[in-house]
Amino acid sequence: MSHAPILKRAPAPALSPTTAGMVLMAVAMLLLPVGDTFAKVLTGVLGPLEVTMWRLLAQGLCLVPIALVLRRRLRGAMFSPVVALSGLLVMVTLGSLVTAFSVMPIATAIAIFFVEPLILTLLAGPLLGEVAGPRRYAAVGVGLLGALIVIRPGFSTFGLATLLPLVAATSYALNMVVLRRACARRSALTVQCGATVYAALGMVIIVGGASVMGVMELAPLVRPAWTWGAILGCGAFAAMSFVLIAEAFRHADATTLTPFQYLEIVGATAAGYLVFSEFPDGLTWLGIAIILGSGTYIVHRERQRGAPVPRHRRNGR
Repeated sequence: MSHAPILKRAPAPALSPTTAGMVLMAVAMLLLPVGDTFAKVLTGVLGPLEVTMWRLLAQGLCLVPIALVLRRRLRGAMFSPVVALSGLLVMVTLGSLVTAFSVMPIATAIAIFFVEPLILTLLAGPLLGEVAGPRRYAAVGVGLLGALIVIRPGFSTFGLATLLPLVAATSYALNMVVLRRACARRSALTVQCGATVYAALGMVIIVGGASVMGVMELAPLVRPAWTWGAILGCGAFAAMSFVLIAEAFRHADATTLTPFQYLEIVGATAAGYLVFSEFPDGLTWLGIAIILGSGTYIVHRERQRGAPVPRHRRNGR
């Protein structure tokens, strides 16, 4: 009796660590604007500081089960002065961005915020002793010119609010410097959890104090169910994005992953158009192109020369 040959299917090729890192980073960058969209929706019924507070509280709530599952990656002290400083900078970053979202398109705010790598390049010299070359400093100057095109001082319809994403970018860049110090003895997950707790506590104190002094009026806790869903969405997408980013950096190096950060502008533009019917104008797109071009050039120069530009792990906003 003859037997038909049994054909064994070859196993599907596994993704290389670098490819897996790039996929994780791309997904994270497309998820971040979803959380920002929830935040912008909430600013229609809550004040920006309240939205920031609830977002951080929800993010902390979502990080608890993640930290339990990944508890083996918790290393070092979660609560310390340097982590508290990181929490303070997270408060400034999120508060500035959420306030900007309340008055301008998400894509415009994110475009201005993306001067952060350029600001970090400038700060790396005096704060970290990592001096870049003249070409990269020239690229920083060009990128900041692109930011000015987006901001358009004196001409923008959003007034001084266009400076808020710039404040957020500066605070975020400073946080990257702090994280370099904090992560020397702690894991990134430990710092993220601790900073989130500090930031959430800080926002509760600020919002509660402002309410007691009559500076602002808190929205009632009894509100439509969709607002609680949006608050949970803010925190959940922020927490998921951070975990994906952290995993991406475990698989691939910073110079490979940094260009994928610019997918966030694609996601922000799509979300703004689909949910709010917002679309950047021609000058804004020109500024975005200049910012992205200068940032990409800095990454290219780092990859070419191996010069000491900070290779940081980006944390969740």
